[in-house]
Order: sequence, then structure tokens, then C-alpha cells
Amino acid sequence: MKKKKIMTTLLAMSAALLLAACGNKESKKDTQKTVGVLQIVQHPSLDAAYEGFKEGLKEGGYTEGKNVKFDYQNAQNNQDNLKSMSEKLVKEKADLLLGIATPSAQSLANETQDIPIVITAVTDPVAAKLAKSLKKPGTNVTGTTDMVPIDKQIELLLSIVKEAKTIGIMYNSGEANSKIQADLAEKALKKANVKVKVLTANTTNDVQQVTTSLAKDVDGIYIPTDNTFASAAAVIGEVAKQTKTPIVAGSVEQVETGGLATYGIDYKELGKQTGLTAAKILDGKEKPATTAIESAKNLKLVVNEDMAKALGIDPASIVAPK
Repeated sequence: MKKKKIMTTLLAMSAALLLAACGNKESKKDTQKTVGVLQIVQHPSLDAAYEGFKEGLKEGGYTEGKNVKFDYQNAQNNQDNLKSMSEKLVKEKADLLLGIATPSAQSLANETQDIPIVITAVTDPVAAKLAKSLKKPGTNVTGTTDMVPIDKQIELLLSIVKEAKTIGIMYNSGEANSKIQADLAEKALKKANVKVKVLTANTTNDVQQVTTSLAKDVDGIYIPTDNTFASAAAVIGEVAKQTKTPIVAGSVEQVETGGLATYGIDYKELGKQTGLTAAKILDGKEKPATTAIESAKNLKLVVNEDMAKALGIDPASIVAPK
């Protein structure tokens, strides 16, 4: 009888512990989380990354208005705003921070080494001093990189402009991520024995003039994933039509707005990858220091058919590089 009583007590204790464990597991997602978001500027690629991020979080069990709220800040491409907004988000002690684009990520990382930070639309996290390596960041930062195969994008451009003698590259020299890509593009073009002309613009107000000036002297233009030029994609598209200049851009969204073609990243999908990682961090399953920074899983050829027709190019003739 005594043995039976002990067994019953033990079973009751085991059941209680099991229920407590289940309760703790559920409470992770039952507790309201706050995610601070810092975006450098508003344009289609970065907006898509943010939308994808929220989708990834939702897939990971965190739904806006239910168990997660977002404190979204947009710096309007202003360095002073970046600093003050980063300070605000850190001071409010969010559970997790999202840095969209390199300047945002750097600004957040400068303010805190304690709060987990996930990044997206950052070209080279190591060069930006956000991580020690992509495989093992070793800091409070992880997420996704938007580095694309630049050589493949240049191959695409040269397949469109087959007799090209000179190709133009334009970007904002103040954006470290853009310079990295522009240098790689220039190297690929020189390897293909094509002359290169480079022009830069520091603000969106300069983009139209720079595009018009460059288009006069080149057979085609390459634009890396650059926040300044992405913000003025529609203006670039108008100049391209007027001057009949084929433009290959780094991102899908820029091509849809004002380019001819790309073999590049879908930023919504990239943001979604980041969101899925963020959910695991909020769950306590992963830590940024030991979570690899991922590259885009799927690259795709995108052709702006309206632009192709305006330039007198058959859209079907544009094919993905091998």
C-alpha cells in the first residue's frame, strides 16, 4: 500500500513537471515581444525586406498585434537620424533589433552589444565590422547578406549589349556596400576587355544629372544595390528610355521600377529568411554569435518587359547567365 502511494505521488510530480515545462514553452510565444526596426531610407527593395521579415516572424510563431509589436524607425537617409533613432530603440530595451541596410545595422551595433540584432540587405557584414565571419559572427549580430554574384550580373549586361565598348557604373560612394559591388563590377568588366566609366552621386537630387551625363558616353549601365539610386529608380528609368540605355541593376525591385534586367535577389524572400532566424532567437533556440549569416537562397532573372520594348529589345532574347 505504501509503495502504491509513493508511485502515485511520483507520477503526480512527473505530470506537474511536464505541465510546467509545456507551460514555459508556450509562454515564450504568449509573452508580448518588442522588435525595434531601423531602416536607412524608404524604397521598394528595403520595404520588401521589411515585409518579408514580418512574414518570416509570423511563420516562426510571432504575429503582429498578437504576441509581437514593432517599433519602426525610418532615418530618411540621414546620419543624424540614424544615431538618435538607434539610441531610442536601445534605450527602450527591445527584445530584438532589426537593421535594414548597412548604415542602419552599423548604427544599431554601435549602440549595443547586448540586445540581439538581426540584419538584412547588408552586402558585406564582415567588412562592415558587424561580424567576425559569416559562418560564426562572434557578436550580437546575425541575419542575411544581399551580396549577389556581380560577375553574373555583368555577364548578363554584356549579353544584352553584345558590342559594348564602354560600360558605365554609378553608385553612392558614401555607401560602403555599394563601393564593394562597384569595384567588383569594374574588375569583371576590365577582365572582359570593356572600358569602364564611373560616376557617383551622394544624394537622390544628383541622380538624374549623373544618369543623363553617364548615358551619353556609354553603351550600357550597371547599378549595384545602392540605397540612393534605388530611391530614384523611377527617375533613372525615364532617362534610360530617353537615351535608349540598357541598365542592369543589382535588385529585382529596382529593375521593376526603372531598370531593364537583373539576375538578383528577391528582397522580400531575403527579409523572410531574416525573420525566420529572428523567431528562433526570440524563442531562445539560437544566439546571434553562433548563428551563421545567410546568403539569399534563390536568385532569379527578372526582365522589365515595358523597358525592353521602349529600348527596342526583345524581352525573350534576355536569358539568365549560366
